[in-house]
Amino acid sequence: QVQLVESGGGSVQPGGSLRLSCQGSGRISSTNTMGWYRQAPGKQRELVARVASGSAKKYADSVKGRFTISRNYARNTVDLQMDNLKPEDSAVYYCNYATQQRTYWGQGTEVTVSA
Repeated sequence: QVQLVESGGGSVQPGGSLRLSCQGSGRISSTNTMGWYRQAPGKQRELVARVASGSAKKYADSVKGRFTISRNYARNTVDLQMDNLKPEDSAVYYCNYATQQRTYWGQGTEVTVSA
């Protein structure tokens, strides 16, 4: 089993920064993907950024150049540094760990960007 616990959400003004952290525990393997998704009210959950085996990173076009994902394989953590935040970044952010058999989710942490 795998457990994921997120932290670091909150409220910030446009242009501000937040850093999200996800601590994984259980059977975490460096060969599997960890990352972040988000879901805004009334919208589908979408990929924000992920790190695959070999440290290959993928970002949503909407966050490229503003968000940076980093993974610590020894500590089983994945962080998301979010800079130059925009109101459209407001959502619940979920940590994700995916194996070939199943996908695991954290409980989510809310990010609100407003003036």
